[in-house]
Amino acid sequence: MLQENRNDRQIACWLLFVCAMIFCMVIVGGVTRLTESGLSMVNWKPLSGIIPPMNDAQWAEEFTAYQQYPEYQKVNHGMSLVEFKAIFFWEYSHRLLGRLIGLAFFVPFMIFLLKRKVSGTLKPKLWLMFFLGGLQGGLGWWMVKSGLTDHPDVSHYRLTAHLGLAVLIYLYMFWVASGLLMSRCEGTRKRPVVSLIFLIGLIFVQILLGGLVAGLNAGMIFNTWPLMEEQIIPMGLYSMTPWYMNIFENIMTVQFNHRMLAYFIGLLGLYVWLRTSKDTHINVRLAGHMMVLIILGQGVLGVLTLIHVVPIPLAAAHQGGALITLSAALFALRRVKGR
Repeated sequence: MLQENRNDRQIACWLLFVCAMIFCMVIVGGVTRLTESGLSMVNWKPLSGIIPPMNDAQWAEEFTAYQQYPEYQKVNHGMSLVEFKAIFFWEYSHRLLGRLIGLAFFVPFMIFLLKRKVSGTLKPKLWLMFFLGGLQGGLGWWMVKSGLTDHPDVSHYRLTAHLGLAVLIYLYMFWVASGLLMSRCEGTRKRPVVSLIFLIGLIFVQILLGGLVAGLNAGMIFNTWPLMEEQIIPMGLYSMTPWYMNIFENIMTVQFNHRMLAYFIGLLGLYVWLRTSKDTHINVRLAGHMMVLIILGQGVLGVLTLIHVVPIPLAAAHQGGALITLSAALFALRRVKGR
């Protein structure tokens, strides 16, 4: 039993390290989007692509390849090589970090398997993580391909799917790791398990809405708060037909939904906090305190990002804050469930 607990702790620490890398990956991906760097690498070379251009000739070749595509011809025509290197840096960093995450997962996973440190119940969970990671790499290239067309901008649907899968992998990995580490928190009061599960689901949906906001550049307009167009409910929310396309295509509606869901998450977070603050176990109370503070802080960060018209540092912090908020809610759920 002692050896099994030691193995679980080692595996949990490894998974949390990979979670930290995914956290960085999401932030770098957000900056890549904000700097409009995502289409600077027009080829997908899973192995050889790990090596960046090393001399003037290789940089010239990479820049020439980029010039053949509509983003250069229609958006960045006349861009210098120095300017190209700046956007290339972010996309290259994003792809390199993705490869490093793959290695950071695969190599220890194989070692743990060979040393028989992975329990029978844990193996399928780790294999699922590995499969989802590979799928994420392919999904990233599928997203980039959508922008290598006459309309040089990646599909906001594919961008949101790419972000959503990254968050889903992070969520699952964090949940498994925390379950391997945490001790039980016994309590006598009825705990808000269902409410917390619902809250986590809403935070995930809110991150997806954030992906749509980013993909449509919806944060660049209606930069006032709490009103939009000097109204609580602005005109034009459902101007598209059919009506349901407004949820995905109407810039005003996408931003409005992101705002409204943030309010609802804040209220639900306060409700869960009130429930957990009365719990008999201090660890449950502390988890509730931490969660509600992070939720409220993320809301403030979102407002600041909006009213300052999405500056890169604030926007990156807001995107990272989304994962921190999700982590805090997952941690609270672990405590509320007892483990």
